Amino acid sequence: MDSRRMIAVIVLVPVLVALALWAFAWPAARTAPRDLPLGVAGPPAAVAQVEQRLDQREGAFEIHRYADEDAARGAVEDRTVYGAVIAGERGPKLLTASAAGPAVDQLLRQAVTGQASTGAGTPVQVVDVVPAPETDPRGAAFGASVLPLALAGIATGAVATLLGLRGARAVAALVGAAALTGLVAAAIAHSWLGVVTGEWWAVAGVFGLSTLAVGAGIAGLGALLGRAGLGLGGAVMMLLGNPFSGASSAPEMLPQPAGAIGQWLPPGAGASLLRSVSFFDGAAAAGPALTLTWWAVLGLGAVLLGGALRQRTQGDSTVPDRAPAPATAA
Repeated sequence: MDSRRMIAVIVLVPVLVALALWAFAWPAARTAPRDLPLGVAGPPAAVAQVEQRLDQREGAFEIHRYADEDAARGAVEDRTVYGAVIAGERGPKLLTASAAGPAVDQLLRQAVTGQASTGAGTPVQVVDVVPAPETDPRGAAFGASVLPLALAGIATGAVATLLGLRGARAVAALVGAAALTGLVAAAIAHSWLGVVTGEWWAVAGVFGLSTLAVGAGIAGLGALLGRAGLGLGGAVMMLLGNPFSGASSAPEMLPQPAGAIGQWLPPGAGASLLRSVSFFDGAAAAGPALTLTWWAVLGLGAVLLGGALRQRTQGDSTVPDRAPAPATAA
């Protein structure tokens, strides 16, 4: 038995290391634009030239045409595109939004200034429509906020399950812990560090909902599958949710299907929702908000279901067997 356990440890550790390296290093090593939404506007002939130059990077950009600069600017502010190239008589202009991801902003500056400049060498004017906060210009602190929230959710779901909380009590514990986590996270990230802006209570709500979505998912799997469910849920959130979130860049910068998978999981959806609420007045918030809500609702529903099934099982096992009534003499 001891030799089997030793072999299991020897084999298991390299497997876990390989999974962690694949999950975290693979997306980072393959970061590049893949159908990144980019707008263009201006006279048809000039727009055609810009598109031709951008198409040289095959598959990098998903081009959206707009009637004029105002329409393109509105698309950037609504998070429909990450930036827009305005082709004009005085040379091209690039509209960006560093708040949507400083890494994407830098990529667009390099790509557009290098490929959309005029033959006369006219420099490209760059306008940051929605700038990142001065306290976090590179988005490092914003990206670093994903892991603590995921850990908080995992810890909340695991602790509630391991302490034996069931049914309504487990739901109350998960909701209460998530709400307090949201308040604390907003106090640190918004009030103290200033790395997120926007309406304070909305930011706190996003932090709380993100934590609840993770915690409810973990606790729901634990209620239905036991300790195996806790391990499965924790592995999914840590090995897929965190590195696939795109919080430090953008989902379209990750190799597919990693970017899409990340947006289906709470860490990625939470990061996208936080960007929308913090910097874009709630634009494009419906999708990630719905994803987080479904995770929270389904997770809490699984917690209630698991508690009801356990209570029924325990109730059936405690019902005493009825002894046959003694026969009475005639």
